[in-house]
Amino acid sequence: MALTVPPPRSPIDGGLARWYEHELGWATAPGPPVQLVTGLRFDVLELPAPAGHGVLRRLGAAVGPVALMGRRMRLLVAAGSAEELPGLLDWLEWGGISLDLAMLGTGGRMTAPLPPGRKPAGRSGSGVPEAAVWLRAPEPGREVESSLPALRPSLRGRAAEADSPCLVRLVAAAAAECHRVRLLSAARGRRPEPVAGADAQQRGAQRLASS
Repeated sequence: MALTVPPPRSPIDGGLARWYEHELGWATAPGPPVQLVTGLRFDVLELPAPAGHGVLRRLGAAVGPVALMGRRMRLLVAAGSAEELPGLLDWLEWGGISLDLAMLGTGGRMTAPLPPGRKPAGRSGSGVPEAAVWLRAPEPGREVESSLPALRPSLRGRAAEADSPCLVRLVAAAAAECHRVRLLSAARGRRPEPVAGADAQQRGAQRLASS
């Protein structure tokens, strides 16, 4: 039986992988393009780019790292968060409502954007799509679970507000923004939307305020 030998990693891909592995301690999978392995140091909350920009406006500079690839935005969250998403959406009363919201967790992959300060060489040069970019790049010392949005018991007091938002608050904002984008898209297409989505948004906000 003939063995399939993977093609050698290009110098550019090798340098990209080394940056993530040595500077941030993140596992990579060979490309092209180079992939970041999710579920180890972080999970990824993925949503449409317009909804993602709405989340960033709501929650401010504390959210990050944040990557953009084409029309999808990826918000890095603490490892293990992917398992919490369905339960959180149910608790916030978004369960059963169509939201273009997903999580990448254990066994997942995301295309590695170029590190800060590096210029893309194009698809044929680096193998990294030019659309894969950091909007808020990871920094050494602020790239691990303790500095990413995670499920915490509470977020009360000024000290907590200065910290990164908890996963509950992030998911609540993401769900509301995804629903808003869907409603706007439906309005442009003149398609009627059920009232249940708006009701769920109000009830979810009430639950979040009382937590």
